[in-house]
Amino acid sequence: MKKIRDTIERHVLKADQKWKALPAAQQRLLTKLFFGCYAVLTVIVLVSIAVSTGNKNNTMSISHITTFSDRVDVGNAANDSRTNTPLKR
Repeated sequence: MKKIRDTIERHVLKADQKWKALPAAQQRLLTKLFFGCYAVLTVIVLVSIAVSTGNKNNTMSISHITTFSDRVDVGNAANDSRTNTPLKR
């Protein structure tokens, strides 16, 4: 676990050194670019949510949950009703 943490820390330090080596103007440009991409993605997600919730067809179906064990119990109940039938001998 310590080896993984050291590897991650080494990569983070290397990335930080590369960032600090960039000129200030390029750092500002990249920061604006990253923020712009983040803002565009946020707007896309919000519009997508607004469109999906604004649909008139957006209804929720509420019904009984059937599980495998329920189906087995129904099958066993059908078999239990046959227990009163006379046995062939």
